Amino acid sequence: MNATASEVLQFVAENDVKFVRLGFCDLFGLQKNISIMPDRLTEAFEHGISFDASAIRGFRDVKESDLLLFPDPATLTVLPWRPGPGRVVRFYCDIRNPDGSPFAYDGRYLLKKVVDRCESLGYVCKIGAECEFYLFKTDENGDPTENTLDRGGYLDISPLDKGENIRREICLCLEEMGIKPESSHHEQGPGQHEVDFRYSDALTAADNFLTFKSVVKAIAARNGLFASFMPKPLPHAAGSGLHVNISLAQNGLNIFKNVAGERRGAAESFIAGILARTPEMTLFLNPLCNSYERFGSFEAPLYVSWSHQNRSQLVRIPAAIGERVRMELRSPDPATNPYLAFALIIAAGLEGIEKQMPLPPAVDADLYTAAKSITGELVELPGSLRQAVRLAEKSDFVKSVVGEELLAKYVALKKEEAAAFAATGDKTAFYRERYFPYI
Repeated sequence: MNATASEVLQFVAENDVKFVRLGFCDLFGLQKNISIMPDRLTEAFEHGISFDASAIRGFRDVKESDLLLFPDPATLTVLPWRPGPGRVVRFYCDIRNPDGSPFAYDGRYLLKKVVDRCESLGYVCKIGAECEFYLFKTDENGDPTENTLDRGGYLDISPLDKGENIRREICLCLEEMGIKPESSHHEQGPGQHEVDFRYSDALTAADNFLTFKSVVKAIAARNGLFASFMPKPLPHAAGSGLHVNISLAQNGLNIFKNVAGERRGAAESFIAGILARTPEMTLFLNPLCNSYERFGSFEAPLYVSWSHQNRSQLVRIPAAIGERVRMELRSPDPATNPYLAFALIIAAGLEGIEKQMPLPPAVDADLYTAAKSITGELVELPGSLRQAVRLAEKSDFVKSVVGEELLAKYVALKKEEAAAFAATGDKTAFYRERYFPYI
């Protein structure tokens, strides 16, 4: 629902709303929320709702712990899975300091800044996500097990695919919430699934990604299952990616269309900018130690390269016509903070346009089997969280997008995570204890 504050208040009063959730995203992509009663909503719009930021990892310390949530009325949605009587609605919020200024670590604010810059250059960015996840069985206590829901594979149907009714329920729920899934299917891994979304503006796409994850987890739990967005939950099966499809419009026209002249040059420079900056922003696109288990197999990229249709590349241009022509970035995974990820990706593309970066030649080869004479000429993506931290830490580009303060905090906490991983004697146990129950 795209509404004003006054329209929201009227909707709440007329539709038996009993609880209002104020949602936001922490630094590392986990959704948080506070529930308030409807009679506090006017206060929330005008003055914000306070929360203890020192209790949110990476936000603040106890000396200056107060932050305020201001709901964005345009993000109002009813949560269909909550039982009645009495509806539950949810907003996504902007985070502000007590003096009213934007909070420096609010990824939603940072993405808005990049979107504004994009529009000031005459472009409108559209993003459509393709997200993969696994469904696991739970034990008698409702805790997740390592047993997948089924043993199906890519595009299998029932009875091999035992998750088709779950996917149907997910898609119908998303539609009720105003989000438009375009397709869904069983993926390569046992118990692995994918839902693809119609493109939207970047901020809406990031909001919708958070909503999608919450819907998947809620509906899986309602069916006695556990949904995992961990990048590589099974060591010998396909990892889960978040493929980011991007197009740019200028004067209402998609510049990724295969046309001659200036528009084509801008599109190629946009892709070139993303290729050039992906290694140093990988820390934010692939934020876990486990993320790096995924690269280089099961159609996940390993090198900085591009091609048409080729799924072994970092960037591919899918087969499409007209307004659906786009680029697809294949390295991100579902553990990312979507606001920070989309802000960095778009900013990298805009830098490419501003600097008129030339697009390197396409690499029309299967990079999983290609000879060293081909792969040896290509830049590799970081091979570990520790390598990704080093590249991001010294990146003036990343610092210019997310800010020096946020980057320093993020890097410090990820260094601790990488050190803990390096010290463990059992990386599988580390993944299971640190990531699996939470991602």
